[in-house]
Amino acid sequence: MSGEDDFPLRPYLPGDTMALRELFAQSIEELTQDDYDEDQRIAWASAAEDANAFAKRLAQSLTLVVQLDGEYLGFASLRDNKTIDMLFVHPYYAGEGVGTALLSALEKIATARGADVLSADASDTAQEFFEKHGFEATKRNSVPLDDQWLSNTTMIKRLKPAASSGAAPTTKQ
Repeated sequence: MSGEDDFPLRPYLPGDTMALRELFAQSIEELTQDDYDEDQRIAWASAAEDANAFAKRLAQSLTLVVQLDGEYLGFASLRDNKTIDMLFVHPYYAGEGVGTALLSALEKIATARGADVLSADASDTAQEFFEKHGFEATKRNSVPLDDQWLSNTTMIKRLKPAASSGAAPTTKQ
């Protein structure tokens, strides 16, 4: 298993849109088959059909991309400094630490910007991943998408303030 420092992270650029649309669709199609039927996966993947709308969604959030040797391995978006809007890993790289690297980076950014809590509406497929990273399930959701209903779970993680180190405070006034 690779460490989070093994993956180069960079901000989303408009030129990434088409490759990220493809990665989004491949990730949904190949990684969520055990939890969602074909019609649900098609409806979910259709959220990226409109390239301009998808690019706008990526640009409106803080979106990080992992690209290595020209290949897109994954991407994740932080909306309003408190919500993981999207976190998708290419099927070939699932389980290799790409998602962990992306989530860790977004957590560090949110913490540095003063967020107390991070939330994500995790797919049934991703729920275990988020639990492994300290998120707790708070409620189940049924989301209408096209003519389908998809279930997910709202999960939250309390973030430690950037200044806390576990030791007694030694601030000077």
